[in-house]
Formats: sequence, structure tokens, C-alpha cells
Amino acid sequence: MAGVKTTATARIPVTRERAVRVAITLADAGGIESLSMRKLAGELGIEAMSLYYHVKSKDDLLDGMIEAVVGEITLPTVDAEWKTAMRERADSARTVLGRHPWAISMMDSRTTQATLKHHDAVIGCLRQSGFSMAMSGHAMSVLDSYVHGFALQEASLPFDETGDISAVTEDIMASQQRMMEDFPNLAEMAVTLVLQPGYAYGNEFDFGIRLILNGLESALESDGDSIS
Repeated sequence: MAGVKTTATARIPVTRERAVRVAITLADAGGIESLSMRKLAGELGIEAMSLYYHVKSKDDLLDGMIEAVVGEITLPTVDAEWKTAMRERADSARTVLGRHPWAISMMDSRTTQATLKHHDAVIGCLRQSGFSMAMSGHAMSVLDSYVHGFALQEASLPFDETGDISAVTEDIMASQQRMMEDFPNLAEMAVTLVLQPGYAYGNEFDFGIRLILNGLESALESDGDSIS
């Protein structure tokens, strides 16, 4: 009958971009270890061998996934005020890695056009703001180490949907007397900090990133080239 689509004509065409996006969705849901070419092909509604018309290999697929994730992170502009730009980039990277925790361990292990473009933009912003090349390297290293490490901790800790860790802490504190005897410092932190209203581990990010940016500002002012 005219106007009625068949299954073949109604099926969404498979492209490299769509394959990458579906792969990201699968990894977000089950972790990168759950992703296989066969599983991805099934989600796309094609045979496993047909997938290789769109991606050359599993490595090519992973590169495409990292490119897409990096593309979600705010890219600093050359003429931006560096502290504002680095803060926005850090906040953006933390949010993006929160959506795609599987990517944390892969961000630095795969060199793609997107990662090269991103790093080049960061260096350009820092250099334009008076950072020497050495200081630019120091800044990128400490910022990325902090953001990626914090994102990994957030992905690993037993938060509820609000980012609150107090539920698991309360379970631990159920044996409070034993905790006070064996781990008095941890017990004190739990009672005076973690279990207090409004505490969320994610709020620690702001303190750390401000400390790093202020430290970089101080190092830049004193003479970044002397740091090695």
C-alpha cells in the first residue's frame, strides 16, 4: 500500500556517527568492558560484519567515542581570561566525565584530532595570558590530574542521586563505638562533616579547583620559568 513504510525503508540508516553515539550509550549504561562489536551491531540492527563498513576496527570505534566525549567539553578561546577559561573547562570536563565515567581512564591513552585540538586551544589560551611554555605544561598537568582524579572518585564513591554519601556513612557509623575506638579520626570526620546537613562530596571540587587556580596565578606572578 502506498504511504506505508516497510521495516527496511523505515530503519534508521547506519552511519559512523550513529554507531559511535550508540556505542557511547552502551558504555554509559554498562561500562566500556560491556561494549562489543557484536552487541553494538545488534543495537544498530545490522550484522556484526556490516559494522566494519562504518568503523575500521574496535580501536577506531574507541577513538571515535573519545573524540565525541572530548567534543562535549568546553573549549577555551585564545583571548579568554585564563582563570575563567580554565575554571569553565574544569567544570565542563567534570560534568562530561560524570556522564561518561568509562572515558576517564581513556582520555589520555588515545590521541585523536579532537584531543589535539583541545590541548592546542588550552595551550593557546595560557600562552596568550603570559604563561611560558613550561608553565603551560605545569598548568595543564595539575588541572587535568585534579579534574580526572576527582571525576574518578565521584564515579567510584557510593553516592545517592543527589551526590550525598551520608547513607553509606550512617551504615558505617551504626557501629559507632567500634568506629570511635578503631578509627577515631574517621569517626570524627563522619560526625562533624559528612553527616552534617547539606554536605555533599561533590562540593569539595570547588575548593580544590580554586586552590589550584590561585596557586597557578601566584606561580605566574612570581616567575613561572623558574619552576621545573
